[in-house]
Amino acid sequence: MAQTNVNIRMDENLKHQFDCLCNELGLNMSTAINIFAKTMVRQQKIPFEVSLDIPSSKILTTLNNGKS
Repeated sequence: MAQTNVNIRMDENLKHQFDCLCNELGLNMSTAINIFAKTMVRQQKIPFEVSLDIPSSKILTTLNNGKS
């Protein structure tokens, strides 16, 4: 299978944390990213929930306007 390079930008601290975690799991970062990509393609979705930690002010305003 032909291989290609993919370059991404990532916060330096996040890269370090990600690299450490991958190493603890016995992976390198390239393998971890490939697992993520293969899972996305197989499931046809992001394989985890994506959400805001804290509702934005716009969402809170919308929710509060709906209350009677």
